[in-house]
Amino acid sequence: QVQLAESGGGLVEPGGSLTLSCVASRRIDTPAGTTWYRQAPGKQREYVAVITRSGQTMYTDSAKGRFTISRDNASNTVYLPMNNLKPEDTAVYYCNTDQCWGQGTQVTVSS
Repeated sequence: QVQLAESGGGLVEPGGSLTLSCVASRRIDTPAGTTWYRQAPGKQREYVAVITRSGQTMYTDSAKGRFTISRDNASNTVYLPMNNLKPEDTAVYYCNTDQCWGQGTQVTVSS
């Protein structure tokens, strides 16, 4: 099945930006597309954003206006640029395609 690898996490100050990447081992052609999730310490895993096969995008309320999701089919990569980051965004971010998960990338927002 498809293998996924997230990258791009790190430590940023509040108001800063990061761009996450999710590289798949093959092109994603399923209608459901690719979804970003995050999980903060002691919290339930949370849906963040999705991009479908057709290119439609959706976001959780807390991400609207700050995060975007896009796809580059040539490199089998889905991106999640994140702007105006807040401490509440601190979490491990995962991508999911065809019910397969990447290893996650840590995002820490702190001054």
